Amino acid sequence: MKYLHYSFKLTPLQPASDILIAELGDRGFESFTEREDGLDAYILADADYDTILDNLIITTFPDQEMAVERMEVAEQNWNEEWEKNFDPVIIDGVCYIRAPFHEPQPQYPLEIVMQPKMSFGTGHHPTTHLMVRLLMAIDFQEQSVIDMGCGTSLLAIVAAKRGANRIVAIDNDEWAVENSIENVARNQCPHIEVALGSVDQLKGHNASVFIANINRNILMADIQYYQKHIVPKGLLLLSGFYQEDAPMLLDEAAKYGFTLERLEERENWCALQLKRQ
Repeated sequence: MKYLHYSFKLTPLQPASDILIAELGDRGFESFTEREDGLDAYILADADYDTILDNLIITTFPDQEMAVERMEVAEQNWNEEWEKNFDPVIIDGVCYIRAPFHEPQPQYPLEIVMQPKMSFGTGHHPTTHLMVRLLMAIDFQEQSVIDMGCGTSLLAIVAAKRGANRIVAIDNDEWAVENSIENVARNQCPHIEVALGSVDQLKGHNASVFIANINRNILMADIQYYQKHIVPKGLLLLSGFYQEDAPMLLDEAAKYGFTLERLEERENWCALQLKRQ
């Protein structure tokens, strides 16, 4: 059994990378790694690779450039490739995020084990790094949490490990939900409920900490729904957008009674900690 490795160079990188990952996931691609200039994607070699990239949405974007290279990867090198390229993530010397094949490092107070199926859900992407940094500064004892657009549920797991006891992780992608369930079990967090859906799944749930690491357009559209499920004086943590988009999001959040408590930046990405008044 062999895999095909597709290397995509994208200019500009965002939002094309996020959109391309979603499209390729629907076409059978199994794993992704984001780079500074693009994306690596992997699929079994028995796929109809002659047509698998036909009619991609991002090819219709004005001013979007995409270059693609394809190569075969032998199955015996598949895991080796992951292990060679997937490094543990250490955040602020406190949170250690590793894959199962990495050695434990007990000197770090918080250790999370994530299967590296999608590296942007393991702390490597700047937005995930920023969100973990915000979460590490919050006292989660007896707190309720909603992780909207949870991906691999890394952020929900961080909250659980730090003491949150009522957690709902929601994503509208079936693969993400399956992977979340695996990671929740791997990290022994049975009190995390994983659900398939979008804001429709918020019914009946309220949180003192609401997490949403998605993208600017979805956040702008859905803050009005998030607000209804955050308790008074609860926190709303947002990321998935560039620094220059922060004022727009702050203005929108202010319409629903949120004020800024903290802003973090990393590699031109931004994260906001807001408080509901």
